[in-house]
Amino acid sequence: MKAKPTFLFLVSSLMFSASAAIASPNYVNVDIGQPGNAQKVDRTIELKIGDSFFEPKSIDVKPGETIRFVLKNEGTLLHEFNLGIAAAHAAHQKVMATMLQKGTLSPTGTHDMSNMGPAMGGKKKVSKEHDEPNSILIEPGATEELVWTFTKTTGLEFACNLPGHYQSGMVGKVYIR
Repeated sequence: MKAKPTFLFLVSSLMFSASAAIASPNYVNVDIGQPGNAQKVDRTIELKIGDSFFEPKSIDVKPGETIRFVLKNEGTLLHEFNLGIAAAHAAHQKVMATMLQKGTLSPTGTHDMSNMGPAMGGKKKVSKEHDEPNSILIEPGATEELVWTFTKTTGLEFACNLPGHYQSGMVGKVYIR
């Protein structure tokens, strides 16, 4: 008996967010997009990040469009910019909680500097647990960039998945138009 595509998509989404080792570039290409080429950006979107919000609260993108996100953390806490569907964010929130419990992260930044180094797309790699191409951590006062090429997938959000942040309003919609 074959599994239904919806079921496979949900399982894949949860696995992608729960473990970078399970995620594959093929999954990213098919479901939510892929890391974009920084030399072939169609446009730049700046997002201001506070301790309980993103501005703007939503963005419009076209299928196939490559966006450079410029993410400025004006808050006093560590925040994350993560692209995904709601179910993937829910699974990733558990990973982020574990990272805080283990001391890999603190509410205001990174602690486990032994794992720092370049990662996909030129972003900082905090640890093997947070090495996902659709996500980046932004420390207080810092500005980071993430380049992403979108597909036709609907239901996408950008969010901060540190414990309690999503629930306090740190989530926005990505409209594919």
